[in-house]
Amino acid sequence: MSQQAWTIRRLEELDDTHIEGLADVLIDCVERGASVSFMLPLMRERALAFWYRVASEVAAGERALLVALDQHGVCGTVQLVLAQPENQPHRAELVKMLVHSRARRQGLGAALMKAAESMARDCGKDLLVLDAVTDGDAPRLYERLGWTRVGPIPRYALMPNGEPCGTTYFYRDLKV
Repeated sequence: MSQQAWTIRRLEELDDTHIEGLADVLIDCVERGASVSFMLPLMRERALAFWYRVASEVAAGERALLVALDQHGVCGTVQLVLAQPENQPHRAELVKMLVHSRARRQGLGAALMKAAESMARDCGKDLLVLDAVTDGDAPRLYERLGWTRVGPIPRYALMPNGEPCGTTYFYRDLKV
């Protein structure tokens, strides 16, 4: 599958079809070991509830959401948390960068990250922060894309199976 097999677009409102597809991606990622705030087993109702909450925050302008779509539906997503304290209007937090297993290792993660940076600029944000499992695959991607590693925090979170994992923080200054 090439990059032309999927498209990325910003959603400013989510319908039930989007939410179902996003829940599928979240469940797929958690079942494959992604530490993205959820523990195993991740029941569909919990995944759907999460995306309905995200949908309300997107509608309120508190989050910005990108989805990647392929011939089967949603295959990836990333969000920017736009609502920040009043002394940080210039920044956003990049969260829940998820790629379905069927679309991995095809450049979609990098494409979502680049699209998120562009969306951040469109939203008036010029500083992004994120965190990732220290020993996971994501830190290599982020560094390759020009993100700066701040440092790890040991035992910060749990993997979906309950094992502790370190988290590493990164930032991307979009002004440079």
